[in-house]
Amino acid sequence: MALWSTGLNPALETNSLAYSTRNLSTRLVVPVPLRFIRKFSNLGRRQHERIYCSSLRKASSASSMESQEDAPGALSASVEEELDHVMRFKMSDFKILDRISVGLGGRADEVVFEAVVKDVGSPLYNTSVVLRQLSSVQAQRRGKRAIEVLKKLVRRKLMYHSYSLQVHGYISLPADDHRGSFILVHGYHGSFSLRHWLQQSDWLPTLEATLALDEEYVRKVGEDTTGGPAISRKLRIIRILMRDLLIGVNYLHSHGLAHTELRLENLHISPVDRHIKVGILGNAADFYEDGSDTASVDSMDRRQMMIAFDMRCVGFIMAKMVLPELMDPSIFAKCKAFLTKGYDPSCLRELMLEIVGGNSSSGNAGQQILDRNWGAGWHLLSLLLATKPSKRISCLDALRHPFLCGPRWRVVPSMDIIRWGLGSTAVRITEEYIYRQPQRNRLAHFIELMEMLNPHSKPKNWLELLPGKWRLLYCTGKHIGLTLRQPPARVLIKDVHLTVSRASKLKANFSFVSNIGFTVMIGQDWPHDKSGKNGSLEVESSFGLMAGRRLYIKQEKQEKATDKFSFGHSSSEMDLAQKISGKKWRKVIPFKEFPSSLPAAKLVPGDIDVTMTLDDPLNQDLGTARNVLQEVRTQVPPEMFDLSKLVCGTYVDSRLLVLRGVNGSALLFTRSFVDNSICR
Repeated sequence: MALWSTGLNPALETNSLAYSTRNLSTRLVVPVPLRFIRKFSNLGRRQHERIYCSSLRKASSASSMESQEDAPGALSASVEEELDHVMRFKMSDFKILDRISVGLGGRADEVVFEAVVKDVGSPLYNTSVVLRQLSSVQAQRRGKRAIEVLKKLVRRKLMYHSYSLQVHGYISLPADDHRGSFILVHGYHGSFSLRHWLQQSDWLPTLEATLALDEEYVRKVGEDTTGGPAISRKLRIIRILMRDLLIGVNYLHSHGLAHTELRLENLHISPVDRHIKVGILGNAADFYEDGSDTASVDSMDRRQMMIAFDMRCVGFIMAKMVLPELMDPSIFAKCKAFLTKGYDPSCLRELMLEIVGGNSSSGNAGQQILDRNWGAGWHLLSLLLATKPSKRISCLDALRHPFLCGPRWRVVPSMDIIRWGLGSTAVRITEEYIYRQPQRNRLAHFIELMEMLNPHSKPKNWLELLPGKWRLLYCTGKHIGLTLRQPPARVLIKDVHLTVSRASKLKANFSFVSNIGFTVMIGQDWPHDKSGKNGSLEVESSFGLMAGRRLYIKQEKQEKATDKFSFGHSSSEMDLAQKISGKKWRKVIPFKEFPSSLPAAKLVPGDIDVTMTLDDPLNQDLGTARNVLQEVRTQVPPEMFDLSKLVCGTYVDSRLLVLRGVNGSALLFTRSFVDNSICR
C-alpha cells in the first residue's frame, strides 16, 4: 500500500489504514517536497517520478484492513442518504498499489493512495483509481461536498466525464476517536498535475506525444498543421489547454457552481480522452445561497463575484503557462503585488519587461507568444485579470477571443481589440530601434488611426486616465542621434518619463513633470563602452485641461482657426485619407470620409521650472554642464524640455497616451509605474 502525506496527522496512527514503519524502505525519485507522518530511516535516491513503498503489501496489513471493513459505518443515516447517488466501496474492492504519483499531492489532512478496482462485479473493474483519505472535519466536509455537487453535474454526463475529475464513491471506516475516517474514491488521470508538466524540461514534446496531436485534433483550435517552430508549437498547446479549461469552467458556471480553487496543482491531463480535468470540487460554491435559481439582486452580485474570482484564477493559470518566469514564487509575488496595488493589468507587458530585463521582448518566447496577432495574448490576459470584477471576461467570450482561435477560424474583432492591436503594433515597432522611413511612416499611420478611434475623447475621461507615470516610446518629429555628429559632450539618453498628477479634484488642473535620465560617456571608446557619469534633467509645469478639437487643414484652405489649435498638413495625413477610404478600414473607421477635425483635450500651460543634476566631477564644471544640457536638448523631443509646447492630448486609455506638440509632432507614451519597488 502506498501513501502520500504533506503534514503530521496523529489521527492516522490509529485508524483503519494504519501501517508499520519497521520494514518500510521508501525511494523518492522526483525532487518533490514531502513530509511523511513518521520518520523513515532509509531514503533512496530520487530518479523516477513515483514513490515506491515495498513493505506495505504484507498480509498482516491487508488482513487488518479487511477485518475492519465489515465494521458498522461511521456515517449517520442522514449523511448516507445525501451520498446515495454514488457508490459505497469496501477496502476489499481494491488492490492497493505500492506507488504514488507526484501529481496527486494532498493537503496536510489528506493521505493519498493509488489502487486498482479488483471487484469483478463492479463497473470499474480493473480501473485505476485514487483513494484520498480525509481525516480532519474540514477535509471530510470537502469530500462530502465533492460528492454533493455531482447531483447538479451529472445532468450532462458527457461534459462531466470529459472535463471534471470523476468522483466514483467513498469508503467509510470507523475510528477510535469517534470521528470516523472518510475515503474519497475518484478517477486517476496520469502521474502529473499541470504544474508538474510545466516544470519538466522537455514538457513540450512530451505533452504533444501525450495528447497525440494530429491534424484532425489541432482543428479544435482552428489549425490544420502540426509541428513548426517551438513558439508556434507552444502556442498551439496553450490554445488547446486553455480552451479545454474554459469549457470545463463554463460547464461548472452553467450549473450554478464556482470552483473557487482553480490552480495548476488541481488540473490533470487525461491521456485517454486528451482533456483537462478540473480538480475535485470540494470547495465548490453555489451561486445562490439558498440553492434555488432565484435571480435576486444580491444573488446576481454573488454570482458575478464568484465567476469573476474563477476567471482571475484562470488568468493566473494562463500567465504561468505562457510565461515560465511566473513559476518562480518570487516573481509571481511581484505580479500579484502589482495587481493588488491597483495597477491596470493592461500594463503587465511593461511590468514583465522590467522584471525580466531589457526593453524588448525579442528574446523571451512567452512574451513573443503574447505579442503575436497584434498583442492578442496580452489583451486576453488583461481581461482575465481585470481589477474590477465586472470588467473580467466570461468563459464564452474568452473562447471567442482571437488569441485562442487559430488562423482557420474567422474572428470578427471588436473595436476594443482593434484599438489594442494598433497600440500593440506601434509599441513593437518602437522597440526595434531602427527607424527607417517605412517604419516611421507606419508608426505615424498607426498613431493617426488610434487618434481616430480614441474611446475617451471627453475631458472627464482624461481627468481619470491622464494621471500617472508615462514612459516616452516614440516621437514623430525629427530624430538626432550621436552617430554622424561630433558633439562637445557624448550623452546617451535613457528613459524619459512624464509624470502627471492632479492638483485638485475640484478643478481640471494638472502638474506635469518631465524627467530625462542620461549618461555622459567619457573617453574615445564610447561606441563600445557605454559607461559614464549619470545625470537627470527635470522640467516641471502646470497645465489646465479643457475641451478642444484638432483640425485637419486642407491645402486649398490655409485659414487660421480662431479659439482652436491647428496643425500643418502632412503627407501622413494624405496617406491616411487614402487608406481609410479603402475596403480594409471602411468598416472600422466611423467616418465615411476623412474628417475635418477630431475632439481632443486642450492643454493650457503655466509656469515652467527646470532642474538638472550631474554626478561628480561633472557638476563642478559649468562649461561641461552647459554642453551636456545642450546635447540633451538636441536629442530629446523639444516638447519634453519645453512642456509649454504640448498643446493637446489626442488619445488616452489605460496603457497608452498620445500628446501633440505645437509643430504637429505626436509623442507616444506607455504607462509606467510610480512604485518601482515592485520590480526589485
